[in-house]
Amino acid sequence: MGKRVFIIVLDSFGIGYMPDAASYGDEGANTLGSVMKSKELNIPVLSRMGLFNIEGVTSKRPEKNPAAAYARLAEKSAGKDTTIGHWELAGLVSEQPMPTFPNGFPDEFINEFEKTCGYKTLCNKPYSGTQVLKDFGAEHLSTGKLIVYTSADSVFQIAAHESKLPPVELYEVCKKARELLNGPYAVGRVIARPFIGDGPDSFVRTSNRHDFSLLPPKDTMLDLLRRENFEVIGVGKINDIFAGKGITRTIPTRNNSEGMIESISLLKEEFSGLAFINLVEFDMLYGHRNDIDGYAGALSAFDLQLKDFISGMGDEDLLVITADHGCDPGYTKSTDHSREYVPMLLYAKNVKAGIDLATRNSFADVSASVLEYFGIANTIDGESFLNEVLALH
Repeated sequence: MGKRVFIIVLDSFGIGYMPDAASYGDEGANTLGSVMKSKELNIPVLSRMGLFNIEGVTSKRPEKNPAAAYARLAEKSAGKDTTIGHWELAGLVSEQPMPTFPNGFPDEFINEFEKTCGYKTLCNKPYSGTQVLKDFGAEHLSTGKLIVYTSADSVFQIAAHESKLPPVELYEVCKKARELLNGPYAVGRVIARPFIGDGPDSFVRTSNRHDFSLLPPKDTMLDLLRRENFEVIGVGKINDIFAGKGITRTIPTRNNSEGMIESISLLKEEFSGLAFINLVEFDMLYGHRNDIDGYAGALSAFDLQLKDFISGMGDEDLLVITADHGCDPGYTKSTDHSREYVPMLLYAKNVKAGIDLATRNSFADVSASVLEYFGIANTIDGESFLNEVLALH
């Protein structure tokens, strides 16, 4: 068994608003600060690793002897989207923001979409994913028109009842939308949002969500690893976020727990390369729904599984825990993503414990460090911190 790196992305786990947050409407946002107010939060493993030692984190007393190296990562890209955040972690900084549509998509695009997919549409506005079902679900069931909507993020979302349009057929519609959404309409993601239920009070989204992302415009860490014959395993929605580019194997998951179970199982396999893991429920179920206790409970559940993960790590396994953006469940001005710093915890048996890597200028420093660990020249964005933290390198 060769060297292995596991990157676990706690989707939306920000640790405080960035200096430019006001221009994104997010001044004052602090995802960690909000969940710290909940009695449901119990994260001893993350605490021991050094989460509360990270620069700018003041919500709890720091650990005297943290077990991991730690840093605060600033987003260099122009945005606060899932796609942009993950791309930057993989070494691709996006200098231009992806397009958003605060007034809905232009009529010329909607007309072309309806003509291409063969369905009429409803809504076409920025909307909460749960409220849009309450407001338009019944009309969708009676007319067969698709519910299309967006948010503050660069997304085109299509909701359909599973009895009206089975998920497999909805995915085909989304693929057609993805082909149309280019040029000025090149949103980061097209998202299939299947739902079930009999009426506005019982409509609920199912776990059959599927994302269709924009193809990364340049190579990322994933491509460089694959080119050198390392495995690149995407767990959760990683394959969707990168549109399959650079991925050698994908493991779809329905929730955080399943993502961690699959990740712990990977520890028992013999492979050399990267396992890139996304845990989506923090964002999808709790951040966007202003559910502080739910978010805190999900972090606590992750912390329990993290203990099992760490106990199964091998001598050359490297673990990175980080995030892609914020989504503060206590930020009542908005339920959208927030422009925040994210944490970075780095653990391995040969990592110098307690190394403070301060605030890094880019998420891409993660990819630069991973490439150096595998002995691959870095031709993408980011600066490695590997020599500062590994006892034997």
